[in-house]
Amino acid sequence: MVLAKRIRQVAASPTLAIDAKAKQLKSSGKDIINFGVGEPDFDTPDYIKEAGIEAIRQGHTKYTPAAGSPELKEAVCEKLRRENGLEYAPKEIIINCGAKHSIYNIFQVLINPGDEVLIPSPYWVTYPEAVKLAGGKPVILKTTEKTGFKLTAATLRRRIKPKTRMLILNSPSNPTGAVYSEAELRSLMEVAVAKKIFVLSDEIYEHLVYDGVKHVSPAAVLPDAKKWTLLVNGVSKSFAMTGWRIGYTAGPAEIISAMSNLQSHSTSNPASICMKAAYAALTQPAQALPAMVAAFAERRNFVVEKLNAMPGVTCRKPEGAFYVFPNIAGTLGKVYRGQTITTCMQMADYLLDAAQVALVPGDGFGAEDYLRISYATSMENLRRGLERMAAALAEGTAPKGKR
Repeated sequence: MVLAKRIRQVAASPTLAIDAKAKQLKSSGKDIINFGVGEPDFDTPDYIKEAGIEAIRQGHTKYTPAAGSPELKEAVCEKLRRENGLEYAPKEIIINCGAKHSIYNIFQVLINPGDEVLIPSPYWVTYPEAVKLAGGKPVILKTTEKTGFKLTAATLRRRIKPKTRMLILNSPSNPTGAVYSEAELRSLMEVAVAKKIFVLSDEIYEHLVYDGVKHVSPAAVLPDAKKWTLLVNGVSKSFAMTGWRIGYTAGPAEIISAMSNLQSHSTSNPASICMKAAYAALTQPAQALPAMVAAFAERRNFVVEKLNAMPGVTCRKPEGAFYVFPNIAGTLGKVYRGQTITTCMQMADYLLDAAQVALVPGDGFGAEDYLRISYATSMENLRRGLERMAAALAEGTAPKGKR
C-alpha cells in the first residue's frame, strides 16, 4: 500500500510508543514501572465527573456549535481574565478536542507550504510533526542547560528569516520543566512583535509550578503581544482530565473563525458531555489542585536527589510540569551486559530490559544524551524504579583498552 507523502514523513510519537511497549510487557506479566507516561496519576475530581454524568442525565448529548458551547467559551474568557489578566471575547475563543488538536488546527490555518516554524529544543515531540503535516518546515533552535533550556531573545532575533511564520513557546515545558519569567517572555515578544511573527504559546502545564514560580502568558507581557499570540490551554493536566479531550485556543477573531471553519469539516464540536465537565472545572474552585501540586513537588525533589546521586547522571531541578530531564552523557560509551551503549535510545532499551523501567529517550525531544522521566506516579513506584535504574547503571564498565 502506498500512503500519502505527507503521512510518510511523520514520525510516530516516541512517548506513546514507549508507553505502549511498557503496557504490553506489563500485560505479559512483567513488573514494569512506567516513567514514560505524560498524564497525572490522580483521578478526575468527583465534582467534574458528576458534571459529566449530570450532562448525560439532562440530555446534553446533541451537537453544539463547531467552535464549542457558548457557555464554555464564556467560562474560558472569564478564566483568562481572572487568572491571566487577559481580555478575550467569545469570538476569540475556540474549544478543541484537546490541546494537541488546538495546535494541529493552528498550523493548518496559518502555515503555508515552505513556511518556517521556530521550535526551541528540547521540544514536545508533536510540534515538528504537526508542522510537517501543514506543509511547513520545522526549524530547531537548540537551547542548553546553561540557559535553563530556554530560548534567548538574541538567538531568536538571529534565527528569524524571511520565511519565518511562527515561534512555539511551551512554558512550563515538556520535557524539561523550564518556566520562562515575565522578563524573559517580554524580551522574546518584543522581537516577535517587531518582526511580525506569530507565537503559539502552549500553556497546558500552567498550574503545575513549584517553589513560588509563577506562570505568565506571553500574550500578557506587551500591549501588542495579544494580537500575535495563539494561546493554547486545556483541562487535561491541571484537572487530571487527559481522557476527556478538551482544549482551547484564544487568539485573533479572524484566525479563530478559520479554525472553526476547519473544525466544522473535521471533528465538528468537541464532545458535548465533556464540555459540561470542563465548564465545571473552569468555574468551580480547583479543590484538588493544591494537593496535586504539593505531591508533584515532593516527588520532583526526591527524583532529582536520587538521579544526581547516580554516577554519570546529572539532573537540574525543573520549575514546572511533572518531568525531569536528566543528562546521561556520563553513562554512555560503557559496556552493559556485553553491549556497548552509545545513545540515549539504546540506554532506554537497556533500562527497560534490565531494570524493567520505561523511560523516554531524549532524541525524540531533540536532545541527545538525555532521558525524560515522568514523576506522575506514586512515591513507591519512584523509589523502586530509581533503585532499579541505579543498579542497572552500576553494571556499566569501560570498554576494553580504556580501563
